[in-house]
Amino acid sequence: MTKRSLKLPDLLFSVANYTILSLLVIVTIYPFYYILIYSLSDPIEAQKGVYLWPAGFSLESYKSTFALKGLQDAAVVSLSRTVLGTILTVVCCSFFAYLITKQELPFRRAIYRFVLITMYFNAGFIPWYLSMKAYGLQNNFLLYILPTALVGFNVILVKTFIEQLPASLEESAKIDGAGYITIFTKLIFPLSMPIIATIAVFAAVGQWNTWFDNFFLVENPKLQTLQLMLYQFLNQSNAIANMSTQELTRGDTVRAMTPESIRMTITMIVTLPIVLVYPLLQRYFVKGIMLGAVKG
Repeated sequence: MTKRSLKLPDLLFSVANYTILSLLVIVTIYPFYYILIYSLSDPIEAQKGVYLWPAGFSLESYKSTFALKGLQDAAVVSLSRTVLGTILTVVCCSFFAYLITKQELPFRRAIYRFVLITMYFNAGFIPWYLSMKAYGLQNNFLLYILPTALVGFNVILVKTFIEQLPASLEESAKIDGAGYITIFTKLIFPLSMPIIATIAVFAAVGQWNTWFDNFFLVENPKLQTLQLMLYQFLNQSNAIANMSTQELTRGDTVRAMTPESIRMTITMIVTLPIVLVYPLLQRYFVKGIMLGAVKG
């Protein structure tokens, strides 16, 4: 059996295609890689230039950043809001979407259309601020998780996925005497794991990156999130670098920090946790998006 030889135009197209895609991969990955190797470089050596590997490997930037007052507490708050907020969003959106698929639900169409309206219209900052204060969420940890318990876009994704499941599965469960909650928890939810993983990624990224609510409605330093704290540190990198230079004394040697090294380290601290989550859920994420796109 002979292999089919490529014609010259096909060969040229393949070479050009792989070349362009390879360049796009490099352009996409290198900025993140540059931030990583800069944060791992000696601050003074890094000022001379960093290209493919760290310039004088050093963890002083990370030691200086993690030594900042209140950083550990803020990290716990951000991690807690990400985990609890994601769980609450997944549970509420998936169960609500399941209920919307039931024909016997009163005003089902009106409720679903109301959810759709929230995707097109935003009340604005002032009504949002007044509503959060009226609900007693100011200086309250619930501010971080309750407002995102129900997200219209997530509801649409889950509803579309559930409607693709064979109706005979639920009918068989009803014949065996299962109720709505039993059917959802033991049948619908496990079968919807691809789309559940998809909205979990959306929710986790949103929770981890958000600092807007903390900035306007939280004054308690014990409830400060890592993102807002690092954002403030990012704007104060010059002062932090000067402070770190005075504090990082080892014997007769003073290891100076630079504003650029502080910025790169802070960027890595904020970005790395979410970057590590994506590979774990990528298989479910892609499958969930594709299945939802077929019908939606």
